Amino acid sequence: MKVLLGVGGSQLSYHALDETVQRANETGDDLTIAIFDNEEVDTDAAAIEQRVEETLAEAGFEAEIRHVEGDSPGSWLVGTAESEDFDRIVLGGGERSTQGKIQLGSIVEFVLLNAQTPVTLVR
Repeated sequence: MKVLLGVGGSQLSYHALDETVQRANETGDDLTIAIFDNEEVDTDAAAIEQRVEETLAEAGFEAEIRHVEGDSPGSWLVGTAESEDFDRIVLGGGERSTQGKIQLGSIVEFVLLNAQTPVTLVR
C-alpha cells in the first residue's frame, strides 16, 4: 500500500507518525511523510523533521520525507495523493470537546471533506 502521512507538529500528528511508521514497518507499506507548517501549532519544520527522522531511525524504517510548500497544506495533501496514486492519506487529529464531539483542525477538516483518496484519522 502506498501511504501519504501528513505531520504538522501537533501531538496528535506525532502519535499518527508513531502508529503509521510501526504499521508500515510491519506490513511493508511504501510510506511518504509530508511535513507542513501548521498555524495551530507553535513549532517549525526543522523541529518536525528532526522528530520524523528520530522516529524512523528508532524503527529502523526508511520513508521518503517531503516538505509541503505554500499556504494550503490540506490542498497539497489532497492533490498529491490523487496525482501520485496514493492508496491512503493518514493524519492525526480529532480531539474530543467537553460535549463529547470530535473537533477537527482546519487542515484535517479540509482533507476529510475534499479527498477522493481514503483518509485515516489517528486519534
